Amino acid sequence: MSVAQLVASTVMDGSASLLNDTAKNVYTYNAQLPYLKIAMQELQEHFELNNIPVTEETSAIITVQAGVTAITYDAAGTPANPALPSDMVEPAQLWERQSGIDPFIPMTKRDYLPHYLEDIQSEQFIYYVWIDQQIRFLAAVQNNDIKIDYIKQLFTTVVDQNTQINIINATTFLEYRTASLCAEFIERNLSSAQGLNSYALLGLDRVTGIGVKGRQNIMTRRRPFRAGYKKRGWMT
Repeated sequence: MSVAQLVASTVMDGSASLLNDTAKNVYTYNAQLPYLKIAMQELQEHFELNNIPVTEETSAIITVQAGVTAITYDAAGTPANPALPSDMVEPAQLWERQSGIDPFIPMTKRDYLPHYLEDIQSEQFIYYVWIDQQIRFLAAVQNNDIKIDYIKQLFTTVVDQNTQINIINATTFLEYRTASLCAEFIERNLSSAQGLNSYALLGLDRVTGIGVKGRQNIMTRRRPFRAGYKKRGWMT
């Protein structure tokens, strides 16, 4: 049985109910939409910072033609003009091989490419840097394949209530955090916003714990509720 996709309307229906407006007379989909986007971006950044597996991805094989020195977002995706995965936020590890010949071997990330290798012909890239939203390396004298382990952009752009949200297990956090933002910036009710934030933090703890548990295959203990959350503000 496949897992049901979370839809933006489900989150905003829950958020409106938490704000005592189940009919969405005040907190309409259009009114809530900007705040749902903020909540989703916060969740994405939290997952990236905590290396939660749901943000991890491996690219398809990228063939790089001899003499090429960069992989970029705005490229055509050909061996002579290779393109980065469109959902990549940050590379974690690069692997290379002679085109079509296994095995892949790891490349080494550097802050700067070593200048002493600039005029030396090599069949391998060996080193790479991540700079100006590009992966750069010294040119090789043969065609090579690259694979990229990377942190990916988790969510698609939410355009309306019918947009699917590409994640499971985060419904509670998104409902409470969206409601909190609406309470603070639409209703200007800081007391309500702080209370909703407390529940959002508990939801965030749970979804983070699920991701960590899946990675480590061990039990995790959820951080207990602390009234201090209300005083410290959001994620401080």
